[in-house]
Amino acid sequence: MNNDLEGALKEYLRLMNEEEYFEAHEVLEEAWHPLRLNKHPLRNLAKGLINGAIAFEHLKRDRQNAHDKARKVIASFDRHKQLCTDEIEHAQLFTTACKKIEQLKIQHKEVFDVLVP
Repeated sequence: MNNDLEGALKEYLRLMNEEEYFEAHEVLEEAWHPLRLNKHPLRNLAKGLINGAIAFEHLKRDRQNAHDKARKVIASFDRHKQLCTDEIEHAQLFTTACKKIEQLKIQHKEVFDVLVP
């Protein structure tokens, strides 16, 4: 377990930018465990980002049913992304992470049926 949420978010973003989605998932998951155990208000947003990373790992590995698996796990991110507001702890990092997931969804619009602005 890792109690350094800020550090985990920074490392998550670095890894996401390097397309190291599984590793990004692992880093943030370590920081999510204490949030979950303590019923922290950010636990669901963090879990959404963790699942967002895994969605793109499925696509990166391009195994059987990768698109279906990616759509299934991205649903957690989509359910919880509205928790990302300017008032939360580490708002800038969470906002940047959410924007990264949204950018990746646009890059894979054929999978996620995203309307490109």
